[in-house]
Amino acid sequence: MGKITQNIEKIFLISAVFIVFFLANMNVCSQFIFPQEKKKKGISYDIAVSAISISVTVQDKKGLYIRDLDKEDFSIYENDEKKEITYFSHNFEAPLSLTVLLDVSGSMALLDRLKESKDALHYLATFLLDERDEVSLLIFADGEVEVAVNFSKDKSEFFKVLEETEAYGQTALNDAVGVSPEFANKGIFEKRALLLITDGIENDSQYSPEQAIEVARRVDVPIYTIGYKIPFSEQYLNKYKRSQGLTASLIIGSLERFSSATGGKAFFVDNAFDFKHTLRMIKRELSHQYIIGYTSYTDPKNEYRKIKVTTSKGNYKIRTREGYYGGEKKESR
Repeated sequence: MGKITQNIEKIFLISAVFIVFFLANMNVCSQFIFPQEKKKKGISYDIAVSAISISVTVQDKKGLYIRDLDKEDFSIYENDEKKEITYFSHNFEAPLSLTVLLDVSGSMALLDRLKESKDALHYLATFLLDERDEVSLLIFADGEVEVAVNFSKDKSEFFKVLEETEAYGQTALNDAVGVSPEFANKGIFEKRALLLITDGIENDSQYSPEQAIEVARRVDVPIYTIGYKIPFSEQYLNKYKRSQGLTASLIIGSLERFSSATGGKAFFVDNAFDFKHTLRMIKRELSHQYIIGYTSYTDPKNEYRKIKVTTSKGNYKIRTREGYYGGEKKESR
């Protein structure tokens, strides 16, 4: 029995030594394995998947709208890389979500600018907008943008508030342009637009024109600008300008950039008749727009992505927004 006991003890002793040796080796091996796993886990690829939608206007050399193109007739490039079109719509009777951004600063009270702008907007809502279209009204002055009327198909509140609106204060035009498209993008219809009406005088903004454009094109809302009775007199401008940079040519240049960068168009008019005619032109263009969508897989860094649209059907003039920033959160229509 003693020998058996001794043998058993030897066996247990040998087994214990073997187990300790085995565990020690496992621990050593784990020191080599785990860092490799950690290294693998450290390799990651961040890709932002964005659903991009753009409004596209197509015209021939005479300015006539081209209305018979199909999805296959278009090609879309982002930073010169061709993208597959995943959405296409071209409905002339599609309802519109229109946001009016109205300058109500003190200078708009002069030369009947505000009065005639209000009359023109009454004409727009009464005769140009369909009963299915919805409209909202933003007014800006003294560094603030106020939602005067939220989106509604019922135009009665729009008329009421418009009638009560009066001019006051300074003009933070750049700031208003920067923040308003995000509100305009909340319209319920896929066809959306922002209509900016101003005399172009800027004397109270924190944003520069380029900063305003950078923020404005974060969403696909074309800005249609009506520069009404732009002041050309240097003596007149001296009464309002905060810096030497406010000149008639720079006013026009800024308003044109607001529109061209977002896929819209700028108009400059000096009388009430031309004002209403311009509104008819804008409404007609919006009816002829194509809505095209594609998916973008990009680095989530806040880098600018240039957009280019072409068609194989003819030598047409194509207008859409110039691009967007890759780090933005995009929403499909």
